[in-house]
Amino acid sequence: MKKTNSFFRIVLRCIVPAAIALPPCALAQNAADSFPSKPVTIVLAVASGGPTDVEARLYQKKMTELMGQPFLLDYKVGAGGTIGTAYVARAPADGHTLVVIAGNFTVMPAVYKNLSFDTLKDFAPISLMSEKPQTLISSMAFPIKTFPEYVAYAKANPGKINLGMTGQGGVNHLMDVWLHTLANIRVTYVAYKGEGPLMPDILSGRLDAAAISMGTAYRMAKAGKVRALGTSVSVRSRVWPDLPSIAEQGVPQFNYTSWVGIGAPSATPVAIINKLSENFAKSAKSAEVVNALEPEGWVMVGSTPAQFRQMIVTETERWKKLVQDNGITVAD
Repeated sequence: MKKTNSFFRIVLRCIVPAAIALPPCALAQNAADSFPSKPVTIVLAVASGGPTDVEARLYQKKMTELMGQPFLLDYKVGAGGTIGTAYVARAPADGHTLVVIAGNFTVMPAVYKNLSFDTLKDFAPISLMSEKPQTLISSMAFPIKTFPEYVAYAKANPGKINLGMTGQGGVNHLMDVWLHTLANIRVTYVAYKGEGPLMPDILSGRLDAAAISMGTAYRMAKAGKVRALGTSVSVRSRVWPDLPSIAEQGVPQFNYTSWVGIGAPSATPVAIINKLSENFAKSAKSAEVVNALEPEGWVMVGSTPAQFRQMIVTETERWKKLVQDNGITVAD
């Protein structure tokens, strides 16, 4: 009996330290191998029913299929998206709480002075899922037909173009300011809460122009209700190949697209981030998602975490400078 006990003591002295000394990378890989171990919550900081929500629901279904655990949507709306974003920044960093992030994520540091989180330090980008070009349109009552004519009219009539934009201090507002700064023209910005409230004023002629989603612009232009002047991306869309970009019509530096991506709390293990990224990329390129979104002008991406982080850094720096240079504020 004494010999047996002595043998087990020797075995324990060998095994226990080895287990304790397991390298962090091995522990992280073990966590990734068993991930997800429970349902995954995707937080949306925007209301249900909009384009971001439509896209998130498609990913929700596909990710549930790919990863074997339910992916659930949780709407935490308010304060320009900061409530839901702040919630995820404080969530356990185990990969089971994610956040849908879009263009306003890169605007927050520029327009909100007292954020409870740091967009670059408190989040781990997972994947840029999609890009959605915008289209500059004009009212049929507005006396121009092309983007060069739009610029010429603005230069001859500074501040007289009423340009509708969605969300004062939001990314669509900043995109509009960036475009008109590059074109060296001045317009009057009129803020709306979304494309829905904006469209009646375009159709009636109370608004002269606006930048809206490509899918909506395409349908309205083909029905003869608005004029399409150009797309916001430098490469023409496969959905609308005969519509020239703004870049090729005299503003070559202008290249912007709305986008949607996925993030997690910053301390989430890299192995879990990579596993999520691989599966979100598969979802973005799946037939179910592509067939539903690409006809609306979406471009499905599915980037790596590093590619997504670089885009976030670039946009954050651009918007900070633009806000400072133009004194842009958020509407109360």
